Amino acid sequence: MEITTAQFIRGVIGSHNLLVDEKPQVSFIGRSNVGKSSVINMLVGQKSLVRSSSSPGKTQEINFFSVNENVYFVDLPGYGYAKMGVKYREKLRKLILWYFISGEAPVSLAVLIVDAKAGLRKFDREMIAVLSEYEHPFMIVANKIDKLNQKELHHSLTEIMSEIGENAVVIPFSARTGRGKDKVLHEIDRAIKK
Repeated sequence: MEITTAQFIRGVIGSHNLLVDEKPQVSFIGRSNVGKSSVINMLVGQKSLVRSSSSPGKTQEINFFSVNENVYFVDLPGYGYAKMGVKYREKLRKLILWYFISGEAPVSLAVLIVDAKAGLRKFDREMIAVLSEYEHPFMIVANKIDKLNQKELHHSLTEIMSEIGENAVVIPFSARTGRGKDKVLHEIDRAIKK
């Protein structure tokens, strides 16, 4: 898949006609601080399409980006940043779950971004359970691999695979160097053509 155009459409916090648009949706999800914005920017080849912030937990709505005018990249709020407070974290959690559970959004693929060093955390496991239960295809992008040596990376990927099963798609990725970009785009392309 080659991305030639990508632009922000709008942010939504509930039911909206964008959700029921016929275009396939590739949703990006991950805890705050895993580099979600940087991953999306690397994939589309733009440095600041998705604004990343020095204060994690900045995304507070579901942001839609039109890619190649035939698919939406959907940026879901980052979850779990401690300074947000329990009430606020719960509000974001409910918004994320609503997106996947309501049945309004035609999710072609969910891209769960994790920090390669940290591995799967409670929220990641919860999301995997929800995606599996509602039969949304998903893959895991293990970001920040440039911060690990080969031994650490092998250990981290083995841990993730042992937890979610050998058939899951787990792609080592670096938003800084672009390693893994082609593989991720290939999986996205496969998903939206199904």
